[in-house]
Amino acid sequence: MTRLLASAAIAAAIALGAPSATLALQSPAPAPAADSAFDKRAAQLVDLLNGKIAFADYFDPSFQQAIPEAQFKTFTTSLIAQYGTPVAIDRATSTSGRSGTVQLRFERGVATVLLDVGVAADERVTGLRVTGVAVANDSFGKVAAEIAALPGKTGFLVAELGDSGIRPLASANADRQFAVGSTIKLYILDELEAQVTAGKRKWSDVVPLSHFSFSSAGTANWPADTPVTLQTLANWMISVSDNGATDTLIHLIGRAPIEARMRAAGHSDPSRNIPLLTTVEAFALKGNNFADLRPIFIKSEDAAQRRLIEANQDRLVLQNVDGVSFIDGPRFIDSLEWFASPNDIARLMVDLRARRSETLLAAMAINNGVGPVAAANWKYLGYKGGSENGVLSMSLLGQRKSDEKWFVITASWNNPAANVDTGLLIGLVTRLLAIAGKAAS
Repeated sequence: MTRLLASAAIAAAIALGAPSATLALQSPAPAPAADSAFDKRAAQLVDLLNGKIAFADYFDPSFQQAIPEAQFKTFTTSLIAQYGTPVAIDRATSTSGRSGTVQLRFERGVATVLLDVGVAADERVTGLRVTGVAVANDSFGKVAAEIAALPGKTGFLVAELGDSGIRPLASANADRQFAVGSTIKLYILDELEAQVTAGKRKWSDVVPLSHFSFSSAGTANWPADTPVTLQTLANWMISVSDNGATDTLIHLIGRAPIEARMRAAGHSDPSRNIPLLTTVEAFALKGNNFADLRPIFIKSEDAAQRRLIEANQDRLVLQNVDGVSFIDGPRFIDSLEWFASPNDIARLMVDLRARRSETLLAAMAINNGVGPVAAANWKYLGYKGGSENGVLSMSLLGQRKSDEKWFVITASWNNPAANVDTGLLIGLVTRLLAIAGKAAS
């Protein structure tokens, strides 16, 4: 139910093959011939990204070992989702005939690509790195129009976070409650830091891994009661959206304190998330095995919902979750989920930043959601996303390099009738981030 936007994060977490040490130590090559190895490989970039040239035919074995084909495909898919289809090479410049810079035009932008070609006879590429993408004449208004055109319900907010509060720069439906999936885990992180600050806990405290769930990239198949630190659990929960780490933390720090933290952080409709469901409880209630409890839970008030959860703790466990029910499409995303508005997320980001916790901010920055190219204009960039069938949420907290001002960029897309296009929203949010990173305010 709460899969992290791992594809978005992986997109760009790869810097795509910096040149090897061997290449860096080579003596300068003579002036390139008219059709140098670099020119030939640069000319093939459009076909490569459009899938017309095989990965193994283009890249040297050293590159393939460092960046597997699946990882490269994830990266290129994200680029295309953000900037459209690659269409042409605007310029390719090299002084050696082996290494140089390519201006690669997409439908909605121009990418700067550093390209290195190996010295082997087959002249395959040993290094490829995208250092930036420029989008001409983009604006908040253009992105807002594209977000509004998505099927279902959408909302977003771009705002500066200053001493005087939250200053919106662009928004739509910023007060509407949306299903946000794993974004709710930021409230858990907030309460955990509050307990650390109060001296109740330490980030270095070692606790047993006590609860397991689906979609747990960090803790899947780990032995029960494996000792882990609170910082490890928090890093897993935020960076890879690990649900086992999440449920362990909920049981450890307490459901009620997290709910109280949500109220204190300014959530406008906290009852939507009370009682705060663990990921296993949410998975279970959505599934076919709990068709008897689900309508009762949905119709009940907060206190009755809490009693139902407590009375069925022995049933609401991973072994009883019916994962098959989540394959076909959205399930009860308007009534059985975790909810927040864009303005709620902005107030939460204010609270998180005010903690001045290096550990908390570091956890959010492990996976910045957009990668190094999109993050180029930001001194700090933290991220949390959330998704399930019909639900997609992306939220970023950033400090701009140019003036060290802080911003929040958050967007949600819900469609109870069909699954949503992850790559499409990633591209739109990345454009919002790019505009905020450059715009004078």
